Amino acid sequence: MTEKLRSALDQIDDPRRELGRKHFLNDILVISIIAIISGAETWNNIEDYAKIKESFLRSFLRLPHGIPSHDTFNRVFSIIDPEQFEKCFIDWFQSTVKIEMGEFISIDGKTIRGAKSKGKKSPFHIVSAWASKANLVLGQVMTDEKSNEITAIPQLIEILDLKETVVTIDAMGCQVEIAKCIIDNEADYILAVKNNQKTLYEDTEFSFSKTKTDKTHETIEGNHGRIETRVCCVITDLKDIEFKAKWKNLKSIIRIESTREFKNSDKPMEQATRYYISSIDSTAEYFQKAIRSHWSIENKLHWTLDVAFGEDASRKRTGNSPRNFSTLLKIALNLLKKETSLKQGIKGKRLKAGWDVKYLLKVLSF
Repeated sequence: MTEKLRSALDQIDDPRRELGRKHFLNDILVISIIAIISGAETWNNIEDYAKIKESFLRSFLRLPHGIPSHDTFNRVFSIIDPEQFEKCFIDWFQSTVKIEMGEFISIDGKTIRGAKSKGKKSPFHIVSAWASKANLVLGQVMTDEKSNEITAIPQLIEILDLKETVVTIDAMGCQVEIAKCIIDNEADYILAVKNNQKTLYEDTEFSFSKTKTDKTHETIEGNHGRIETRVCCVITDLKDIEFKAKWKNLKSIIRIESTREFKNSDKPMEQATRYYISSIDSTAEYFQKAIRSHWSIENKLHWTLDVAFGEDASRKRTGNSPRNFSTLLKIALNLLKKETSLKQGIKGKRLKAGWDVKYLLKVLSF
């Protein structure tokens, strides 16, 4: 494992009492990351993996009292400060990877459904930032529930270095203060507009009904037995946007009309119209690409965490363990994404890492 990550992990405070502390915190953290990369999904899995690989782990860890038990892993991650652990992840990542100018940063939330108990709603909703071109997670913050994304998004923006990137957020994040926060952090925004911003939505809809669009671009894609056509139109004459001054640096409004036809099926054609606002003045082709890129956070982050790591089925509920385990998964995911010599999906890479120490060392070399 690289010294940068080991050093970042050393910055995490150990909340345990010194009396009776048998295992080094850094050992516990490193074992957990390596075990998750290699296929572990529970505390028991992590203990079992570490016992099998003890001789390998001893080549670079101290392990004065052998391998910690699954109860120790659970207890430690339930009391570690999750904000400090998330900061460790962000600091390590930002010291290692330079995000390109103009990168599309998708911000979206995800509820860990398995963390709920006795029919209650899950209390764990995580808002993540995803760099679509780099194909990596930038960071995360946790909220009590989905409705609190509005307050969580600015917190995430403030702790990340988003200078000269383009932040895309769905309608939940279409808020005056969030737009201002993005601009104040020297980035640009593309925000989806729906009826949660009723006046803005109506003004945008009205503008497209009476104002000639400046730029238009059409794409046609066919896959999985369907043909989807998307027409993007852009207006930069914002005279009909009543409160445009409220939206910092607002320069464009965008409409995307999509039509989905199903081949060899009686399923009726689907049509949808979506609106966006942006601090950028660019081509319709550019906005097509940027808006399309936003959904990579669903397909390449949320879906991967559920399918390849089993996050949605996770039953971790004790203390800070759900939030801290989510950070562990994202560290593992970034390490696996950065290793590109093996042309397989994340599941295949995890299997290979579990079987082949040489390949695991490649993953850990980032």
